[in-house]
Amino acid sequence: MKRVAPDHARTYHLHRLATALDSRGLPATVKTTYPAALHVFMPGATMLAESIDCIPANDPEGRLRWYYRWSWGEVLHDTEDPSAAAEKIMEVLAAR
Repeated sequence: MKRVAPDHARTYHLHRLATALDSRGLPATVKTTYPAALHVFMPGATMLAESIDCIPANDPEGRLRWYYRWSWGEVLHDTEDPSAAAEKIMEVLAAR
């Protein structure tokens, strides 16, 4: 039987990322419908938007960790440093 991670952990990590993005001037909203996701957009250019989710996975040493993930499925960053993840999101949205 597949073990399902509690969604409150996912929401917690996404709220930390939303705070990091908000402090950089990027509005971010956490959608709490299952599965929870974060929606972020560039002010003045709402077409430049991205949805970020959060997933549990094992690291190379086999420990369970949480990771932020882009809408296309690629891992963005681990959740231990939401500020670094926010910087990557800003770079991607600014490049579009």
